[in-house]
Amino acid sequence: MPLEHIRLSQAARDQLITLKRRTGIMHWNVLCRWAFCRSLAEPAPPPAVKLSLDSNVEMTWRVFAGDYGDALWALLRSRCHQDGLALDEETLAQQFRLHLHRGIGYLFGDPRVTDVAGLASLALEGVAAA
Repeated sequence: MPLEHIRLSQAARDQLITLKRRTGIMHWNVLCRWAFCRSLAEPAPPPAVKLSLDSNVEMTWRVFAGDYGDALWALLRSRCHQDGLALDEETLAQQFRLHLHRGIGYLFGDPRVTDVAGLASLALEGVAAA
C-alpha cells in the first residue's frame, strides 16, 4: 500500500520553490512526480541518507500520484526489486522518500531546467535513450 502522507525536507521545499519559479509549474505534486521519475531513471540506487522531513510541505499519496498512483507504486516496487531490496512497506516508503529527494536535487541542479521546455527535454532525452 502506498504511503499515506509525504513530507519533504526544508532543503527540498526550498529547491521546489526555485523550480516552481523557473518552470512556471505551480503545483508541488507535479514537480514531485517529475523528480521521482527523474531519480528512478538514474541507474544507481539513491544513497541511504537520513532525511530530515522538517518542512511544512506535506501531501497525501493521492495528491502526489493523482491518476498515476498504481503505476508509480509499481515502478517503485520494480526498482526496489531491481536494486535487490526488500519489498516490505517500510523499505518501499524509505526508498520512495530517497528517490523523491534525490530527484528534486537533480532537477534543481540541472542547468537545462530553466523553464518548462528544459524540463520536458529531460523526458525527451529519456525516450531517445530507450
